[in-house]
Amino acid sequence: MTTVLDGHGLSVRFGDLQVLDGVDFAVQPGEAVGIVGPNGAGKTTMLNVLAGAIRPQQGTVRFEGRDVTRTRPDQRCRMGVGRAFQVPRPFGGMTVLENVVVAASYGGDLKGRRAYARAADVLDECGLAEIANRRAESLGLLHRKRLELARCLATTPKVVLLDEIGAGLTDAEAAELVDAVRHIKQGGTAIVWIEHIVHVLVQVVDRLVCMDTGRVIADGDPAEVLKDAVVIDAYLGKATS
Repeated sequence: MTTVLDGHGLSVRFGDLQVLDGVDFAVQPGEAVGIVGPNGAGKTTMLNVLAGAIRPQQGTVRFEGRDVTRTRPDQRCRMGVGRAFQVPRPFGGMTVLENVVVAASYGGDLKGRRAYARAADVLDECGLAEIANRRAESLGLLHRKRLELARCLATTPKVVLLDEIGAGLTDAEAAELVDAVRHIKQGGTAIVWIEHIVHVLVQVVDRLVCMDTGRVIADGDPAEVLKDAVVIDAYLGKATS
């Protein structure tokens, strides 16, 4: 089976700081992969490389078997690589619906009625249909997170990259967001999700990857990864026997 998105030998250095050091990563069609690790592990940098926001000094990124290492983020988006950010930044002065129509038009390459139809479907899917005509800047944090997801989904992605979208939410709000992400997965879209709220993450993902100091230190079944002594050491210091 061809992976939907993968990176091989990814290395990124900012000055003297080695942020990614020969990272290999892949996600299969329909698979949900969680990425965890301490601050500074290289998680968001890897997502930036996969999305095209950062070009690696070494290594290759492929989408459905095609080399996209030098492809811009907007081009990858129209191919099927969607992204939702930790801090939602909706277009101010526009309604919720208009925000999603823009995403469908420019990220999903849909025009006219097709863009509006896609936006309407996504708003319903993300639980935003009832507030479609509200100004985006008036939304609370949970609805802004939902709008961030909706804008991502409006591009009709084959893989969704999520960067700590649970940050700042209460436990009850995070549970609602889990339901939304689970629905995305059930629709067959692959997911790569960075999250510090691990108990939220493991409710959705099939596989867990742990990173530390720019390297992958564990990759596998979520329960097994969380019991791994190397992973415990990365988070808490030296693991006890």
